[in-house]
Parts: sequence; C-alpha cells; structure tokens
Amino acid sequence: MDFSIKVGAPENQKSSCIVVGQLEDKKLLPSAASVDRASKGYLSKLVASGDLTGRAGTMTMLHHVPWVTAERVLVMGAGKSGELGEKTYRETVSRAVRALGDGAIVHAHLYVTEFPVTHKDEAWRAAQAAQMVADATYRFDRMKSKPASARKLREVSLGVSARPSAMLVRSWERGTGLGAGVSLAKDLGNLPSNVCTPTYLADQAQQLAKAYKLKVQVLDEKDMARLKMGSFLAVTQGTREPAKFIVLEYNGAKAGAKPVVLIGKGITFDTGGISLKPSGEMDEMKYDMSGAGSVLGTLKAVAQMRLPVNVVGLIPTCENMPGGNAIKPGDVVTSMSGQTIEILNTDAEGRLILCDALTYAERYQPEAVIDIATLTGACVVALGNVATGLYSNDEALAKDLLDAGMDAWDRAWRMPLWDDYHEQIKSPFADVANVGGRPAGSVTAACFLSRFAKKFKWAHLDIAGTAWRSGKDKGSTGRPVPLLTNYLMRKSA
Repeated sequence: MDFSIKVGAPENQKSSCIVVGQLEDKKLLPSAASVDRASKGYLSKLVASGDLTGRAGTMTMLHHVPWVTAERVLVMGAGKSGELGEKTYRETVSRAVRALGDGAIVHAHLYVTEFPVTHKDEAWRAAQAAQMVADATYRFDRMKSKPASARKLREVSLGVSARPSAMLVRSWERGTGLGAGVSLAKDLGNLPSNVCTPTYLADQAQQLAKAYKLKVQVLDEKDMARLKMGSFLAVTQGTREPAKFIVLEYNGAKAGAKPVVLIGKGITFDTGGISLKPSGEMDEMKYDMSGAGSVLGTLKAVAQMRLPVNVVGLIPTCENMPGGNAIKPGDVVTSMSGQTIEILNTDAEGRLILCDALTYAERYQPEAVIDIATLTGACVVALGNVATGLYSNDEALAKDLLDAGMDAWDRAWRMPLWDDYHEQIKSPFADVANVGGRPAGSVTAACFLSRFAKKFKWAHLDIAGTAWRSGKDKGSTGRPVPLLTNYLMRKSA
C-alpha cells in the first residue's frame, strides 16, 4: 500500500474515489460542502430527500457526481455534532477503507481529518486514519496454495484542501510507520509454529537490523549457558528446536542517553510441557510469541519514524515441549540472577525465560524496562480481550503507559502488585515458586517477575487477552505495538 498526502479541492482530484463527511444535523463537512458547490447542490438534494442522513457509520457511494473529477464520492456519516468519539471514528474509517478495498477502486483520497472527534486534534485524526488504512487492508494468506486475488486498492492519500502543517505531515507519516510495525507483529503471530521458530525470529531480527541499520546480536544456548541463564535453558531442554536470545539496539538519541528496554516473550509454541495443556484450541499457542512480535514491530515502527530515542529489544525465544529431557514439576532451577526457582507447573514457562532477560537488561542501566508477554489465562478472565493488564513498580512509568495506551486506543488497565500476593509464591525448597495457585494468577505471575526487576523502573504488560482474537476471524491483533510506539513517541518529544 502506498501512502501520500494530496493537496487541493476535493472536486478537482483525479481519483477512483474521494471520501468526505456529513454530520447528522444535515451539515456537510468542509470537503463535502466543496463537492456540493462544484456539483451545483447535488449532495444537498440527497440530504433533503433523506438519502444522506449523516448517522455515524453510514456510507453512501455516489457515482459520477456532476462536475467532480473523481469517479466516485463516498459520503460517510459523522454522527451528531460534538458526539463523535474515538472508537466510532476509528471504526468508521476502517469500514470505509474495507468497502473501498472490496471494489474496483485503485486510489482513494480520504478527507477525514475534518471529522470532529471529541477532544482530538487534526494530527491525531491523521495518525489514526493511517493506522486504520493499514489495519483494514491487512490480509494474511501466504500459507494458502491459492492466495486470494489481490485487492485493486493500491494507494490511499490523505486529502487536505490547503497546505498541511508540518505536524499533520509528521502525524500521517508516523501513523503509516506504526501501521507497518503492527503489520509485522501480525505476520509473525499468524505464521504457524513450524515456520515461525526461534531461528526464524532471529532471522527476522537480522533482516530488520539490516534494513534500518540497527545493532543485532543473536546468542545461542552455549552463550546462555556461559551467562548462567539456567531458568531460560530449563524451558527449552525438552525440545529439539534450538533456543535463541535476540538483542536489537536502536540508537536514535544522543550518545549516552539511557535506553528503554523492551523484553518480548518468544515462546513460538507452548504445549505446556509436562503440565500438558488441553488439546482444545491448542493451535492458538502459536501466538505465545506475540510479545516477541510486538518488540520487533515496535522497533520497526520506531526506526521507520526515526524517533530520537534509544531502544533495546531483548527477545528470549524457544519452544515449550514435553520431551524426554523436559523439566518436571518439582524441579528446582537457578536463574541468571542466582535466585532459585521451584517449578510447580511447567506451563508457567513464560516467566522463566523473562526473568533471565530481566537480569540481562541490567547491563544497559536502562531508563525503564517493559516486558510484554502472553503470560496468563487469568488475565483474560480478569480483563477479557479489551484491556492489557499493566503492572509496574514505578508510578510515573505506569501513568505514562496508561496515557499512551489511551491515546493510541490500545488500552491497558493497572493491576496491583501488593506484598500480600507475594505470599502465594513462597517455596519451602527454593527462593520462589513459579506459580501461586489459581487465585489472582495474573497478579502472582507479575509478582514473580518483579523479584528480578528491582534495579530499574519496570512495567509488565500481560497481553494474553489482547494479542489475538479467537473464533471465525481468529488472528493476531498486533497489540500492544500502538501502545509501546506511542509511549516512545511521547518520550522522544
């Protein structure tokens, strides 16, 4: 998909389609009013007849509007004045782009920054529109023997009547960069685990580094053994697939500036190990590397935007399989930090690879560390598929992430890390147990990780409910790339 900005009166644009808006009180938004004047009241007549209502989400495709250069005009309803919310705006733009993509339209101009979204400026509307274009035109069919015929929609332009401000241009470009990062995270999540192995993720990281001139290092199991990553290595010992520890560095800020470290859980398939999962929907465990995918997607977005910030991506990646050499409930392992861990459930493996990555992050003397993981089914029970669970040992960091998620419409919800919950993960045989029972399972998992994050500001994002959708339209969502990227954009500002 090609993205651009086109300046000029909408009625003069050579395009397959121009998209304009109308409010429910029958008022045409500026570009629609311009089309109406050029067509000698053509739209006004349709408003008067009731064919154009302006109700939020409604769409009416008009062909060969008199004295308008574009072949089609799509009129989108913007709802009542002062009542258009963020969610409705995003959904309306997405629906419009999907409608355009299903037809014979090759190039479309979107005059959507005029839509009066409550409490949001033109720059926000431009960035969100770019993301919705990327989302609505995304498809994953590379594993099919006969992929669906290619959509004809090849170029989408943000239409503006006058020369755009530098902020508007930057917002549109950042929106397209974020869309590219989300698409990468989706691709990685949607790939089957026989393709998206730890080695494949390492290859993707190296390709990303080459494309955007990032620093990259891929550690193998011998390297991890030298680092004494006993917890990580315990998880991978039941599989034939070699584990990898991927290190990516993006340096966009001045030398010496402390980096933000992103750690992504990269379990490319999770059977549960000896604590085997039920077979129903186990295919969805290919998404257990979504934290890793979100780190790679965020780094792609940040690099494409050329943000003035330093970011380190750490990805511990392996499979969790029930092989003859697999760890067993009751085993005790020693983490890189020196803390010993009693394995009570081998299906609680994500925290075992993340804890060694958290210890590794200390060497960067980071400004903040954020780990991202499809960690617990308990978080899905608590928050469903709407909000990501957020845990943090720093109030300012937690607030920054919450605000970034709200602004990006990739929302998170703060969860507790009280000392009371740590009682559940005490062990009589080791320093800590890897599970604390059924009650507050997402909380005790975060409490476990917090023991390895005491030397820096830290946040944990449990994306088990938000990283993918189940059912007929199952697939990766690319979350929380928007939240993370928006957070880094705000820091760079």
